[in-house]
Amino acid sequence: MDLRLTGKTAIVTGASKGIGLATVRTLIGEGVRVVGAARTITPELKETGAHAVSADLSTAEGVSTLVDAALAELGGIDLLVNNVGGVDDMTYAFLDIKDAAWTSAFDINLLSTVRTTRAALPSLIERRGAIVNISSTVAQLPTNAPAPYSTAKAALTALGKALSEEFGPRGVRVNTISPGLVHTAVYDDPDGQAAQMAAASGLSTAEFVQQIVASQNVATGRMSKPEEIATLVAFLLSDVAGNITGANYVIDGGTIKTV
Repeated sequence: MDLRLTGKTAIVTGASKGIGLATVRTLIGEGVRVVGAARTITPELKETGAHAVSADLSTAEGVSTLVDAALAELGGIDLLVNNVGGVDDMTYAFLDIKDAAWTSAFDINLLSTVRTTRAALPSLIERRGAIVNISSTVAQLPTNAPAPYSTAKAALTALGKALSEEFGPRGVRVNTISPGLVHTAVYDDPDGQAAQMAAASGLSTAEFVQQIVASQNVATGRMSKPEEIATLVAFLLSDVAGNITGANYVIDGGTIKTV
């Protein structure tokens, strides 16, 4: 299928690894000129050929740095992928979660998208562009993550719907993707956190991964690949999906069982 993305311009946040890196590679493969943003610019991001911008998008200053650089490099923005996110504090017990953890979770998972979208919208409106926000199934399965993270992702999903309503009449489509478990490089790093947790449990990393998949009752029996998320991102950004807006696409291998 020809997505007719050749010559378009895009910003991808959280672009140094995982879903963001896969999205950069996919869009460049479709002929898109991409600015990729991350706190730390990895060799893998540099190798894609994207214009890499180092910016902390949990701050207003970082967002300004990114969007100003993108407008200077690209001349305008057709597409925006708000992928940056994460959780620093893995405390689950509500009474033990400090205000700083809530502030951090909302800054990186919600306000980064609010600020980046606000800064990019004048160009997106002019070019009748498209936005994809990367949320998470923890917005619908909040017990699978610390409360600040799942709550911020639920707010992000709601934001996508609100933006689609306001800016749809002005030619900008906004959709959300909610991945479940995704097999990123963290699971392949022999010295990484996943390997350490596996070793502490007396398991190989592969066995540990399967234990996680089984515990979440994933129907397909595996995690999603970053490239699978990236393919859906590219489709939703394209004119092929020209009348899809305000949707939340779940890609979780059948983890969520409700209708």
